[in-house]
Amino acid sequence: MRIAFAADDENATTEAVLGYLAEAGHEVTRPAQGESWPRLGAAVGNAVVAGDVDFGIVMCWTGTGTAIAANKVPGVRAALAWEAWIAESARKWNDANVLAMSLKRLAPDVAVEVTRAFLAEQNAPDPDEAANIAQLG
Repeated sequence: MRIAFAADDENATTEAVLGYLAEAGHEVTRPAQGESWPRLGAAVGNAVVAGDVDFGIVMCWTGTGTAIAANKVPGVRAALAWEAWIAESARKWNDANVLAMSLKRLAPDVAVEVTRAFLAEQNAPDPDEAANIAQLG
């Protein structure tokens, strides 16, 4: 898969997620690297909507700011997740295309577990949710 990744800080958690993505064979791009969190979130969102990547992952101190910034891009459905079930559910029931996580509050192994769950192919959108997802715009 092609993944756009952005984080406004780097630590063991971001390194673990990037390491997992590389190990899993995903192609990772880093749009707007070194920019502010609003620009990072927007850059990842734009990459997803343009079809340059399959999914986006954004990380900031809480994950909230980058999620909000990404969601300002029409067609983005960014979900803030802190555990695997939330990430799985965001994909299944909301067709989320951007994963947002805290780089300060998630342990590296948990962030990898959340990322793995979000990207798992079996978590494709539930067809029964199509009408609800369509209402998201």
